[in-house]
Parts: sequence; C-alpha cells; structure tokens
Amino acid sequence: MNLKATPTALPEVLILEPKVFGDERGFFFESFNARSFALATGYSCTFVQDNHSRSVKNVLRGLHYQLGSPQGKLIRVVSGDVFDVAVDLRRQSPRFGQWTSIQLSGESHRQLWIPPGFAHGFLVLSDEAEVLYKVSEYWNQADERTIAWNDPQLGIAWPLQGAVIQSDKDRRGVSLAEAELFP
Repeated sequence: MNLKATPTALPEVLILEPKVFGDERGFFFESFNARSFALATGYSCTFVQDNHSRSVKNVLRGLHYQLGSPQGKLIRVVSGDVFDVAVDLRRQSPRFGQWTSIQLSGESHRQLWIPPGFAHGFLVLSDEAEVLYKVSEYWNQADERTIAWNDPQLGIAWPLQGAVIQSDKDRRGVSLAEAELFP
C-alpha cells in the first residue's frame, strides 16, 4: 500500500504518510488515491471540493466547522510549515472537547484526515505557507461556525511566535461552552 495511517490522540483523526519516490531529479507521490485512502482510513467518501490557501507567518485560521453539513477534511501543506489542530465537537464522544495537533510541512508530505464532527484550525509557523485540503461536503455559509482559538476550556498549546493575525470572522469565534455542537 502507498499510504500509511497513524492515529493521533483522537483516534479518528489520522496522520497519513504517502510513499514518496525520490531521486536526484526530485520526488513523486500520489497525493490522493481513493482506494488507498479508503483502505488506510476505513472511510470511503467522495471529495466534492478542493481548497487552497496561502498565508503569512502568524496567521491563525480557525477553529472552523460546519454544523448542518459537516465536512471531512484531508489536509496537506505544499510549502512552508503549519501547526494543525483538530478538536472533537461530538457531544457523545468520550473525547469531547479534546484536541490533537501535528506539524505539517511541504517537506514532510504528511497529510491529516479530520472526519466530520471535528473543528479544524492552523497556525502558520514559516514565513508563508500554502495549504491544500479536500472536503467531503460543499461549503455552506449558513452552516459555518467558529470556536475561539484561545478558549481556555480547550487549552490548545499553540506555538505562538508573535501576535496572531486573524480574519474578523475568526476574531468573533465563540467559546466551546457557547458553541452549537454535534450530537
């Protein structure tokens, strides 16, 4: 198999490592293969949208989730470094409110699978970073929600190196206690 899956502290959130073929010319790997993804994750889905963001150092995006049409996200960084976070928002989960993180980079080629029911966010650690991610449901503005990145109840240990740069939407994120959540 060309894809290795490793569970994180939240076992449904998986670190995916593709087999990379490299030589003096550079490298090659399959960034996505539906059969390999389903075998590695146990999750078979149709990704309906690809998103691409470019951000500068200290940009913090998130913590985002969609309530009515929750998205699974397959995230990878093509250049730069990010600190990527997933938070379990499923009230019935034994890990409700817990978070896990991984550093993703263009050099490592690792990816992160975050299934529906989790919030997602990332902090850019390098001078700039480009993030590509596939989603399993279409984005719907009416369904979008944001939890505050610095909610003390979550206690996420962001590796901050200066003032955070955020969108207005992300600055308006609510606490976990105030958030609309999954059953």
